[in-house]
Amino acid sequence: MELRKEQARQENKAVKPFGIKDKVGYLCGDLGNDFTFIFASMYLMVFYTNVWGINPSLVGTLFLVSRCIDAFTDVTMGRIVDKAQTTKDGKFRPWIKRMAGPVALASFLMYQSSLAGASMTVKVVVMFATYILWGSLCYTAINIPYGSMASAMTDVPEQRAALSTWRSLGANFASIIIGSVVPQIIYMADANGNQIVSGSRFTLVAGIFSICALICYVVCYACTTERIKLEPAKKDENASLAKSFKTIMSNRALLAIIGAAITLLLSQFMAQTMNQYLFANYFRNINALSSLSMITLPLSLGLAAISGVLASKVGKKEFSVFGMILTSACYVALYLIKTTNPWIFIGLYTVACIGTIGFNMFIWAHITDVIDYNEVKFGERNDGVIYGVYSFARKIGQALAGGLGGYALAFIGYNAAVQEQTAEVLNGIYTCSTLFPAVCYGLVAIIMLFAYPLNKKSIAENGRILAERRANH
Repeated sequence: MELRKEQARQENKAVKPFGIKDKVGYLCGDLGNDFTFIFASMYLMVFYTNVWGINPSLVGTLFLVSRCIDAFTDVTMGRIVDKAQTTKDGKFRPWIKRMAGPVALASFLMYQSSLAGASMTVKVVVMFATYILWGSLCYTAINIPYGSMASAMTDVPEQRAALSTWRSLGANFASIIIGSVVPQIIYMADANGNQIVSGSRFTLVAGIFSICALICYVVCYACTTERIKLEPAKKDENASLAKSFKTIMSNRALLAIIGAAITLLLSQFMAQTMNQYLFANYFRNINALSSLSMITLPLSLGLAAISGVLASKVGKKEFSVFGMILTSACYVALYLIKTTNPWIFIGLYTVACIGTIGFNMFIWAHITDVIDYNEVKFGERNDGVIYGVYSFARKIGQALAGGLGGYALAFIGYNAAVQEQTAEVLNGIYTCSTLFPAVCYGLVAIIMLFAYPLNKKSIAENGRILAERRANH
């Protein structure tokens, strides 16, 4: 794919400069994504097991099967956007408009409590059909163009870092809203204090979030501007998927960030899944579960305010390593103390969030660094394909987390049909919620420290090389 940024700037002098409108629009894009994505990551397992009565191991199988499908749909979507012609609305923005409605509707279809009384065969068929429709098709068709769009909005490193930060804020806002509000709506306590899930309220919340997602996509489309004209990939340069993969699989930075992302998401989403059961069954405190999400707001805003300083003074890789070591240490402490007090758990969890939120603030800036690295090493950017491969890798981490969460619940003997779990099951839930993330976050720190090559110095050098090439083009 040939990039002609200087020519694009000359042709588009009248285009409004990059500013706060772009940042807000890009934030709303990920907020829209996560009104359906984080809702599914946190609560879809709960809906399937507690409302439809499906075995958690079967739900885990669903997540894994759908990710096998994503191996094709994500990369294919990446190639489609790479080859697409730039229109008056840009190369990537049109997909936001095309897919906003379908992804919102597909999400709502997954949470139909009216099917709770249907046969298990019907529920399983509907579960597979609606989840694959939403995740592997509709969500892929909007998320990959959205993520790739950052490269076309600006070529200034500081502005790209800002987009990564604002995108992460969108995800954090969605996580806070979903994590704090949903438990208060879908759970009801019986006479003995056991937490029971309301299926009809689940469906209502899903519908509201789908509408919210649609509104956010409209704002994203209206407020963002593609300033960099990215030429469509030429057939002789991208003749096959095999050639694209050969180049990408030689990209050490991409392989390392993929390994880190899979491991990170494995720990994050496993913890999110298990936290629903930890607070409902082990701590028996839904108010504490809501507080767990709310405490991330001040951390997110604080880290966003200093993210530019951290990136320029400390370095994105360097801070990411520190954050993962801190997070791992907090989860080790939680595992060792085996607390029965939810507020002590939340206290250490808050410290751990400094590392995870900080890492996620930079994760999308890491990807633009990887794309630049690919251009320096191989002379090709392949924005869409690289983002598609990375998106697929993230889904693998999420699917493994969901799959392992379901298998772990089945292994430790969790039974959704009873209101009170045994002591062995409760201890198993606590262990999965603490020890597993501790190990995974430690592995992420090791990968980033020893395998990921793009430290502060090398990123600056890559930027210098690309600037010289374009100046001489």
